Amino acid sequence: MVGLEAGVVEGTHEGYRCRGKIVEETRNMLSIKHGNEVKKIPKDCVRLELKLPKNAVVRIDGNLLVERPEDRIKKKYRIKF
Repeated sequence: MVGLEAGVVEGTHEGYRCRGKIVEETRNMLSIKHGNEVKKIPKDCVRLELKLPKNAVVRIDGNLLVERPEDRIKKKYRIKF
């Protein structure tokens, strides 16, 4: 996810709302470059809007992302519409 444009559209705290490029990802946190500062956002209490290549936009609940990035590719997800 590092390098993607992201925006926090919902969060448990108003201070989490930001939009920018993801510069770092850990198990529980995302670091988003917002203007001249880097904001550390916890994954488990936000809903993100990610801009994928070819201008596709996806909204995803941060709870689904709480895991080390290298372990997340092994996990199987069941999507409910």
